[in-house]
Amino acid sequence: MRPVLCFGEALIDFLHQDVIEQDKLTLPSFRQYPGGAPANSAVAVAKLGGSAKFAGQVGKDAFGDFLQNALSQYAVDTELLARHPTAKTALAFVMLDDTGDRSFSFYRDNSADVLFTRQQVDARWFVDSPVFHFCSNTLTTADIASCTREIVSQARAQQCLVSFDVNLRHNLWEGGQANRTLVNELVFQSHLVKLSKDEFDYLSEGQSESYIARCLAEHCELLVITDGEAPIDYHYAGHHGQVVPPKIKAVDTTAGGDGFIGGMLFLLSHLSDPIKALTSNQTVSEVLAFASCCGAIAVSQPGAFPALPSFQAASDLHTQTGFNADAISQLLQGKLL
Repeated sequence: MRPVLCFGEALIDFLHQDVIEQDKLTLPSFRQYPGGAPANSAVAVAKLGGSAKFAGQVGKDAFGDFLQNALSQYAVDTELLARHPTAKTALAFVMLDDTGDRSFSFYRDNSADVLFTRQQVDARWFVDSPVFHFCSNTLTTADIASCTREIVSQARAQQCLVSFDVNLRHNLWEGGQANRTLVNELVFQSHLVKLSKDEFDYLSEGQSESYIARCLAEHCELLVITDGEAPIDYHYAGHHGQVVPPKIKAVDTTAGGDGFIGGMLFLLSHLSDPIKALTSNQTVSEVLAFASCCGAIAVSQPGAFPALPSFQAASDLHTQTGFNADAISQLLQGKLL
């Protein structure tokens, strides 16, 4: 089993809980949770029993202490987590609607995570040929985008599987819209790309067939498109398939996608050639089936780290849904299906 190295932001999610009335005021209550998409994915891998590392930067403040302790609590290796001497840890306030879907308000201007530099990357990152995973929030400013490009380039040079969960947050970008050209540049360089249907529509600008063809003609081996409870679409050269996720009542969708990609990376990390696995149809369909169970469990509880499933919980739902339990056993033994 190779490690999974997740790079990017670790931040505080202040999750809206309820409101109280006091005097003439209606006061919202927020609970502090550890979060950040790549940090969530690292915890997802670790809680399933995988080897997970997190690389990024938080402040030397109480929130940074909280995040480092939370990652360590779930056995995520934090050797590559830096602490900026002056910049603050990023914060996000998360509002939920009646269906559990969320909206974000970020406090991330010159926060510690976006001040990470390429000089902080060294040979330790790619020992043991990890599966490398990142998201688009390390593309939102010129400096952190340059750093991310360099890290992806190094990961590819070391023959690592490069995984990109697009995870667009438009309000983090200048002008309130993500830079399509920049995001697609990284899509085209990654072996595994996961997008929501909304993200796919935005990046493809309505040219879905030609966009998929372009992705697969570049370095992308597998393109995965999720759409809530709808079937998961996946594409690799010459093939299109679907996996139907389990039905579950959503309480908080904050970590749904991170739990899903974490389930994929956990299984792929057991394979001797995870890049080759991305174009093996049975392997891909079984990996996605298991991952869909991980994502479903993650949205059934509030918060991110605490909501991500154990291997036992994911396996139980996987079996209850009627998926092939024997296939998961074979993947954990390193067998390509």
